[in-house]
Order: sequence, then structure tokens, then C-alpha cells
Amino acid sequence: MARSRTKSTTAARRTNDKPPKVSANENLAQHGKNTWSNLFSRAACAIAHLMGKPIAFLIAVALVVIWAATGPLFGFSDTWQLVINTSTTIVTFLMVFLIQNTQNRDTMALQLKLSELILVISEAENRFAGAEDLSEEELEQLHKELHDRAQTTLGALNERRAGQTRKAS
Repeated sequence: MARSRTKSTTAARRTNDKPPKVSANENLAQHGKNTWSNLFSRAACAIAHLMGKPIAFLIAVALVVIWAATGPLFGFSDTWQLVINTSTTIVTFLMVFLIQNTQNRDTMALQLKLSELILVISEAENRFAGAEDLSEEELEQLHKELHDRAQTTLGALNERRAGQTRKAS
């Protein structure tokens, strides 16, 4: 009898337990979706993180100094110049994509955080939570509206301050 209680209790726990949380990366890997995108995203983040370190800058400076020092050895030839021009062009070209990827991720994360804050503040207008999806004209109109509200609020605040100053005198 004790065994049946144990089994039924265990079964009840299993049905009431929440499924374990799965990270976004694990979720993508489990479903096999966007594997190239996932791989690129992880590589871009890792490389961008490494390139932002002081050692990366020092290595780049060292490579330029070594290249410059070898100038007399190669007679400052066109090939010698082509090496640095081609190298820097390729690195710049590739870094543009990495920087854009990390910028997109950072912007999206920031937008999500701001949207969450807007949605949980009861006085906030929910229409601002999706502002990043508005057209340029709609954003300009929203900016004008908020600017006008800010000016009105500032005017009321200045009037209040002036009234307090008069009372104190």
C-alpha cells in the first residue's frame, strides 16, 4: 500500500512539475532551425568580444609596425603596399558584418527591455512599446507629440516653481 502511494505521489509531481527551462540556443539546437544563423550569431559575438579587447588593438598595431619595418627590405614596392591595403580592406569588410550583427542584437535587446518597462508601467501608453516598427513619418509625428507634451510639462513645472518662489519671499 505504501508503494502505491509513492507511485501516485510521484506521478502527481510529474504532472504538476513545470518543464525545465530551455535557453534560446538550446531551443534552436533542439528544433534544428536556423543553425547557420545561430552559428554565425555565436561566432560574431565571440569575435566581436575578442576584437574589443586591448590586446587585439596591440596586435593590430604590432602588425602595422612590422609591415612598416619591412618596407626597406622590400624596397617599398607596390606588392609591399598591396599587402597592407588588401589586408586592411578584408578585415574592415568582415568586421562591418560582425559589428552590424552585434549592433542589431544589442538594439533588439534594448528595445525588448524598454517595451517590457513600458508595458508594466500602468501610466505609460502601450503604443510606444512598438515604436521601432513605425514608419519615419509616424516616428516624427510621435516625436512632435512627445516634444509638445514635454514643453507643456516644463511650462507647468516652471509655473509651480515660480509660485513657490513668490510664497517663500
